[in-house]
Amino acid sequence: MDVVIHQHQHAGNQEFSKSLEASEATDFKGTKPMMTIFLDSIGAHELFTSEVSLIRQISNVRLMLRTSLNTILYELIVLAKIGPLICALYCVSSFFVFSQMWRATLTELVATACLLFTLTISIISCLESTTAEPKFLIPFAIFTIAFFFLLTTVPLSGGHMSPVFTFIAALKGVVTPVRALFYVMAQCVGSIAAYLVVKSVMEKNAEEKYSLGGCMIDGNGEGISPAIAFILEFSCTFVVLFVGVTVAFNKRRCKELGLPMVCGILAGAMALAFFVSISVTGRAGYAGVGLNPARCLGPALLKGGRLWYGHWVFWVGPFVACIVYYGFTLTLPGEVMVRGDDALDVLHVS
Repeated sequence: MDVVIHQHQHAGNQEFSKSLEASEATDFKGTKPMMTIFLDSIGAHELFTSEVSLIRQISNVRLMLRTSLNTILYELIVLAKIGPLICALYCVSSFFVFSQMWRATLTELVATACLLFTLTISIISCLESTTAEPKFLIPFAIFTIAFFFLLTTVPLSGGHMSPVFTFIAALKGVVTPVRALFYVMAQCVGSIAAYLVVKSVMEKNAEEKYSLGGCMIDGNGEGISPAIAFILEFSCTFVVLFVGVTVAFNKRRCKELGLPMVCGILAGAMALAFFVSISVTGRAGYAGVGLNPARCLGPALLKGGRLWYGHWVFWVGPFVACIVYYGFTLTLPGEVMVRGDDALDVLHVS
C-alpha cells in the first residue's frame, strides 16, 4: 500500500512539474528583447555558431552551446580561469576555424580568387589567339571553368563567387543578410588577390590592351560607353538569373535534375550571356559582360585612373537586374498545366 501511495505521489509530483514548466514557458513566451529578435532575423547568430566544441575536446566536461554573444562571453570568462593560452585558442578556433559561416566565407574568398584568375587568363588568351574566330572559343572556356567551380563549391558554401548571386540569394531568403555581407567582402578580397597574380604573370602589352581585366568603359576610344555597358550588364545578368537561378533555387527541380545538371545549366547560362555581350561590342579593352562586380573591382583598385570611370555600371546594372528579377519571380505561376497521355495534368511549381 505504501508503494502504491508513493508511486501515486511521485506521479503527482511529475504532473505538477510538467504543469509548472508549461506555465513558465507560457509566461515567458514572446519576451525576447527587440534587439535579439532583430539580430536573429538578419542572421547575426551565424557569426558565433560552431559545429565543434573545442572545450569538449580539451576537458570533455560539458557540451557548450554557442548560439549567442552572451554565451560566448560567459565561456570566455570561464576559460580565463583555465589559462590565457586556452582562452586565446578558443577565441581563434570559435570564430575562424569551427564556425560554419567563417569557413564558408573563406571558401568564397579562395574560390572567387581562383575563378577570376582562371577566367581572366582564359578569356584574354582566347581573344589573343590566332584562330579565325577566337570569340567562339570563349563560351566553351567559360562553361568548362564555371561548371567545375560550381560543382566544387556549391556543396561547401553555395557556390556564389559573385556579389550578384549573393545579393539575389539574400533577397530570396536563401542566405541571411549577415552571411551575404561577409560573402561579398570575401569576394572583393578574392578579386584583389586574383588580379595581383594576374598582374604579375600577364604580358605588359596584353595588360595595357585589356586594362588587366577587360573592364574599360569609354576610355579614349577604348572599351564601350557607360550606357551600353549598363544595358549589357542588366540584360545579361537577368538572363542568367532567369535561366539558371530559377532552377537552382527550386528545391524540387534541383532534386530531380541533380547537382551536375544544375551546375551545367548555370554555367551554360553564364557562357551564353558572356558570348552575346562580347559578340555585339567588339571593342578593345572590353572583355565581355562582367556578371560579377568583383571582377572589375580588382583591376580598378590595382591600376586605378580611367578604370574608375564608369565602374558603377558593373555594380548598379547587375543589382538592378536582381531587384527586377526578384519582383518578376513574385508573379511566376504556382502551377502550370502540362498535357499528359489522355488529359491535362497539374504540375506544381514552387
